[in-house]
Amino acid sequence: MLNEVKIILLDKKLKDIPTFSTKGSAGLDLRASLESELILESNQTELIPTGVSIHIENPSYAGLILPRSGLGHNHGIVLGNLVGLIDSDYQGQLFVSCWNRSDQDYKVEPYDRIAQLIFITINQPKLKIVDSFKKSTRGSDGFGSSGKK
Repeated sequence: MLNEVKIILLDKKLKDIPTFSTKGSAGLDLRASLESELILESNQTELIPTGVSIHIENPSYAGLILPRSGLGHNHGIVLGNLVGLIDSDYQGQLFVSCWNRSDQDYKVEPYDRIAQLIFITINQPKLKIVDSFKKSTRGSDGFGSSGKK
């Protein structure tokens, strides 16, 4: 179990460390560490600093930066890289690649919640080189092979 992640507040204007919005929240809110508002024009992508650095340390875990559901659905604000992977040994500032996929400009205010960070378990299995696989039902059938419904 991951009980602790070290965090450095790079932006001293952050009053509290990033928090989980509710007791049941899986994602930790990440905020835009901006001096002034940023207008994300339609189809524009911008790398936005969060003002925090983390160090997970434990190689059995990683962090994933994910979009906020409401921003994506209601305003078209998603991640330019679709998901951000934070390795356990990374110690730099977290940045969020915000992409406005809508046809309307969107204003990001300083310290708006722009993404969320979750922690996941990682396995690094030993890879075994083989000449073939035992035949499965699906085999090598690819995209769409399991049907539409």
